[in-house]
Amino acid sequence: MATKVLPQPERDEIRVEAVLQALGEPVRLTIVRALADNPAGVCCGEIELPVTASTRAHHLKTLREAGVLSTHTDGTRRISMLRREDLEALYPGLLTGILSAKQ
Repeated sequence: MATKVLPQPERDEIRVEAVLQALGEPVRLTIVRALADNPAGVCCGEIELPVTASTRAHHLKTLREAGVLSTHTDGTRRISMLRREDLEALYPGLLTGILSAKQ
């Protein structure tokens, strides 16, 4: 089966306002922390969250549309990966600072 990358902004289209807004929600921050621990990516359903499947999908879409993560399909699975390289190139230290903040 072919993989397909879901729509996401190009690196030069990522805006700090969208990134900060996306990261300002606790569930989305939990997702980002889980992805930071798994650079190869994680199947969306494998991240344990206290929300319904539709709410999980909304949070993942928000993060993807903000440019925080990239998602591609692998058969029927959706694999998400943190766009660490893009975020570091645009906003040096931002992601590191957010991930190192106390929970």
